[in-house]
Amino acid sequence: MKWIKALVSVALTLMAVYGLNRTYGIIPALGPFLSPYEGFWRNSEREGEFQSEELVLEGLQAPVQVRFDSLRVPHIFAQNDHDLYLAQGYLTARDRLWQMEFMTHAAAGRLSELIGDQMLEMDRYQRRMGMVTSAKRSLQKMMSDPQTRNAMQAYTAGVNAYIDQLSPQDYPFEYKLLHYAPERWSPLKIALLLKMLTNDMTGYSDDLRMTNNLRKYGAETMKDLFPNYPFREEPIMVAGAQPKFKPVPIPPTPAEFMAGAALHSLERQKPENLGSNNWAVAGARTASGYPLLASDPHLGLTLPSIWHAVQLHAPGINTYGVMIPGAPGVGIGFNEHIAWGMTNVGADVLDWYEIKFKDNTRQQYWHNQRWKPVRRVVEKIKVKGGKDIVDTVLYTHHGPVAYLPHEKPFRSGNTPTGHALRWIAHDNQNELKTLFLINRATNYPQFRQALVTWAAPAFNFVYADTLNIAIVSNGLYPLKWPGQGKFLLDGTNPAHDWQGWIPMNQVPMTLNPARGFVSSANQSPVNPKDYPYYLGSTFAGYERSARINQRLTAMNQVTPDSFRVLQTDNYSFVPKNILPTLLGLIEQNNLSGTQKKAFQALANWNYRFEANQLAPYLFEEWTQRLAKAIFFDEFPPETQKAPSRDRLVQMLLQEPNAPWYDNVNTPQKETLPQLVNTTFKHVADSLYTKDAKGQWGNARNSTIKHMAQLPGFGQKLFAGGSANSINALNGSHGPSWRMVVQMGPQVQAWGVYPGGQSGNPGSRFYDQLLNDWQAGKLHQLLFLKSVQDQPATTSITWTLKKN
Repeated sequence: MKWIKALVSVALTLMAVYGLNRTYGIIPALGPFLSPYEGFWRNSEREGEFQSEELVLEGLQAPVQVRFDSLRVPHIFAQNDHDLYLAQGYLTARDRLWQMEFMTHAAAGRLSELIGDQMLEMDRYQRRMGMVTSAKRSLQKMMSDPQTRNAMQAYTAGVNAYIDQLSPQDYPFEYKLLHYAPERWSPLKIALLLKMLTNDMTGYSDDLRMTNNLRKYGAETMKDLFPNYPFREEPIMVAGAQPKFKPVPIPPTPAEFMAGAALHSLERQKPENLGSNNWAVAGARTASGYPLLASDPHLGLTLPSIWHAVQLHAPGINTYGVMIPGAPGVGIGFNEHIAWGMTNVGADVLDWYEIKFKDNTRQQYWHNQRWKPVRRVVEKIKVKGGKDIVDTVLYTHHGPVAYLPHEKPFRSGNTPTGHALRWIAHDNQNELKTLFLINRATNYPQFRQALVTWAAPAFNFVYADTLNIAIVSNGLYPLKWPGQGKFLLDGTNPAHDWQGWIPMNQVPMTLNPARGFVSSANQSPVNPKDYPYYLGSTFAGYERSARINQRLTAMNQVTPDSFRVLQTDNYSFVPKNILPTLLGLIEQNNLSGTQKKAFQALANWNYRFEANQLAPYLFEEWTQRLAKAIFFDEFPPETQKAPSRDRLVQMLLQEPNAPWYDNVNTPQKETLPQLVNTTFKHVADSLYTKDAKGQWGNARNSTIKHMAQLPGFGQKLFAGGSANSINALNGSHGPSWRMVVQMGPQVQAWGVYPGGQSGNPGSRFYDQLLNDWQAGKLHQLLFLKSVQDQPATTSITWTLKKN
């Protein structure tokens, strides 16, 4: 068994120090875990153990047929929606039960009851951000709709049917390791999973650091260094490609407000966004004559994978794709008529409001010239091995006050104290309705109608059918004045409140543009000159979108393999744009032998971040050190936000005498050539080597870890790509699901994700696809038209019968 080495490394270390019956960190007593009768040995899956069988499943209304392909993807054939989602819940739980529950515990702020008090501050943070409260609010919305209510209830019944069949010896190994039992699934857990997605996509803010910048440097400098529209940006919507409409009135910009931002030490900044990609090409430009679509969402990479693949077939639906384990339906995928994918918009939908309390009792706060009552919500946090913690969260009309002035935030870099949170995640939402309808859509009007109920996170939905391609930056956007929410806001002034929404029929979109393709890479959906509404200011830089558009513009007779190659493209416009300028400033006569070799390696580089090259490592380390030398004296990361990568590129190309090159902490005046030469020599001396350790694939330390960070159950990656290439792999963040769909009379699709269908490390399906994913390979996705189809790759069939 491939996981023996990992388990032994965990077990022997802890046994040697603490013995079999003593708890250490998140690892409890190992005696029960190592038991040959009930321990992890029971989770090993022998070759050939997975066979065709008949199962009795409580709650079914009619028999269900499930065919498993060579990747162990279930193709579910049901006679009604209820049985379809019940079977999906059962089969997903069979593969991913622990993962499903762990994610919902994390979203709900309940990890302390599984692991102990070391997770207490994270749990407190989740509660204070209003995750559970907002999930309950959205649950009411979803349960009020008959279609989503029935889907959630059936899916929940399927998960619980699987749980009811388990004895302790059959629990997934993580339950045994952490010594707890699965609890009943519920529709609330489904709502929590969807809120977790909104949190991942929208739950970050630079408002605090930006306000510190504003206080220090003033509004004009902020406009210069932190523009609302990035340098060289290629927006998703081409000028003139959007439909015309009459905009609703935009709120006027109120008098300038300066929040009392604290210049105290903050946590390190979040890395610049590592984003997703999607695109579609019209049939006139493809080899088949039908549109092609590619979806490439980039997320945190874990084992088990964030995605679970499935085909769902019942009257009115035949769809294939992937979904977050724990929720019904297909999130990204295709059916017999349409295909779709998503990237994050990155709109500003999270704002912080400075609150003025009446006194230290904090019973009232000042807003709109009167005192308003504070609502208190008591949260009880259970702690494994300790006493329950009771925490009180204060709520204003804006939202929760996450931390009071005397408290230290869990995530201090983006959580100001004494401020209330206004966040799109807190609004009533029913995104599940959108997926329910998209899974069944047969044309573009039905697809657009389905998007009406999708509020958050705002996604760039790419679309294709046999005749059309489109992209819609869809979501519920607050109606803001330009720049609203870029800095901390005045919680006493109603003019600073969110004042309505951008109409859903006026969100950025384009259908069948003249250039013959649509694409997105988290860049700004629009050029502000061409769109009346303000969406935000922290969109991705130009690099990935420019490369995608360059390649798609040059393509003709496009094939699915053209898209596969593009998804794994490691080329970057950043070195192409700035490296000639930087190398031109190097004083070559003053270089040592080693430094000359490093110079030559960069001069000969093809701007591709390939795993086996040294030049990408030199460039990345050099430019990061150069950026710090330019900005960190004026924008220390402990308190400030530094200008973005694209603004640095603009400065290097167009502003050779910018004042920011001078280090304010030294008596002499530094220049750009001095900084370039000093930083280059340092990096060349420390990094240039012919040793394999100097290769980009080794140096970047990319890994895919077990979701609970358990040692030995992840894998180090040797792969190319960078934060500013299409193949945006960095650290433990990267392509989570690569999919290519060829539309036509017979839809064909290919895909891969880093992992496998099973969440059991004792199964070969745990990481079955990981090596192919690293190598940039795609598997053809088996899409069955009916239960009568019997290709050779579906040799295993389960029949689920009602009791």
